[in-house]
Amino acid sequence: MAKLNSLRDLYIHELQDLFDAENQLTKALPQMEQAASSEELKAAFREHLEVTQNQIQRLEQIFQGLDEEPGGEKCKAMQGLIAEAQDLLKEDAEPDVLDAALIGAAQRVEHYEMAGYGTARTFAQRLGEDEAASLLQETLEEEEMTDKKLTRIAEGQVNPQADQ
Repeated sequence: MAKLNSLRDLYIHELQDLFDAENQLTKALPQMEQAASSEELKAAFREHLEVTQNQIQRLEQIFQGLDEEPGGEKCKAMQGLIAEAQDLLKEDAEPDVLDAALIGAAQRVEHYEMAGYGTARTFAQRLGEDEAASLLQETLEEEEMTDKKLTRIAEGQVNPQADQ
């Protein structure tokens, strides 16, 4: 466990946590896509996998600029969020109800990521890491767009069908 003696140490710790979280998510999203019945939801999960892979590349770029390694932290929060989503997949649920549950699980992931990226961006700004702050802001905006897309799918299609 790394010692956190400065804001820079905490910033690197946060980035490592996000890096692990995103890598865990790349393994979970294909499972969520496969379990979804809504074609729009399947497409959203597929698209977010591509976005997540780009976000990992951005994090790698930030680590390179800091001359630090991306590994070293295990994101236990993401591990728990994914475990909860996987538990949903084991439920005996109607397809539309399962889609609603998957959206809820995915939005919990998005909200966790938004909190993490917002924190990391603020640390980067404070540390004068302007390029990193810009990259982190770009990712934060993508996470917000994904959250809004999931809400649109839920409210416009999945939840009404699950309520029948």
